[in-house]
Amino acid sequence: MGKAQLLVEVTRDNRVESRHMGHAVVVGRGGTVQRAWGDPAAVIYPRSSCKMVQALPLIESGAADAAGLEQRHLALACASHNGAAIHTDLVTEWLGGLDLGEDDLRCGPQEPADIPARDDLIRSGGTPCQIHNNCSGKHSGFLTLNRHMGAGPDYEKPDHPVQLAVREAFEDVTGEDSPGYGIDGCSAPNFATSLTGLGRAMAFFADAHNHTGVRAHAAARLVEAMHTHPDLVAGEGRACTTLMRAMNGVAIKTGAEAVFVGILPELGLGIALKIEDGGTRAAECAIAAILADLGVLDGNGTAARHYLDAPLLNRRGLDCGRVQAAPGFPG
Repeated sequence: MGKAQLLVEVTRDNRVESRHMGHAVVVGRGGTVQRAWGDPAAVIYPRSSCKMVQALPLIESGAADAAGLEQRHLALACASHNGAAIHTDLVTEWLGGLDLGEDDLRCGPQEPADIPARDDLIRSGGTPCQIHNNCSGKHSGFLTLNRHMGAGPDYEKPDHPVQLAVREAFEDVTGEDSPGYGIDGCSAPNFATSLTGLGRAMAFFADAHNHTGVRAHAAARLVEAMHTHPDLVAGEGRACTTLMRAMNGVAIKTGAEAVFVGILPELGLGIALKIEDGGTRAAECAIAAILADLGVLDGNGTAARHYLDAPLLNRRGLDCGRVQAAPGFPG
């Protein structure tokens, strides 16, 4: 990565305690970079921020419609969910409709992030399973596509037809040949791209409703599903869900290691950002700051202030400091 820019500061008693450096880009229609901070050519793993790209073949192939998937399934295919009942019940229903089950997933077990779901699991003597995995919706999409293709069970392998279809879609919408991949937390390959490439992909999704063609139609359906069902994309208390509820038609998505993207259909803009130290608190603050600066998020609203001016509370609930956008960012 090239030189990063200071994007977020953490203060305690009005003294800067920590600084988060990073990179961000806003891309417009046609893939043109409109604004950039840090190094827009930085090559990153988008992690879960690109799940809507990974879901394109699910719709383009006809697999989604053949399986009778609804908008809520498409939202879940793009999700990094909390493992709440609203998520796991839908995954269970989805797999059952395919005559598949938890054992067919390849994402691995994960304890629910949703506290009520976790507590219910403990009380019942149960153990976390793959359906609780935050990526189980994406993997249900992979299984749906795989069933439609009639391919082998190891759909998560980089050379499997499912992942080859994902790579083709990824390279097309980023406008770049991926230099390689890393294996994600859910075992699927995660293709690397530049920050500008990721922003270009989000700009494609943002403008898809203005275009014809199978890929554009699929992208528009996924964007609509995300902003219609923000509770499925993440969950209660999560930045993706909270901020999407506060905006009109905008879709945003986080990824591990402090990646965040935004899809702004009304403006035809895509946003991509990466905090170098992997700090989630900084990525949430930075995406809220850019969204507010672009006028799609009310910077004075409750949702925005929770991330733009996030209080540091100690164990007694005392307000000790702030997580804030750094001076001059994003202006």
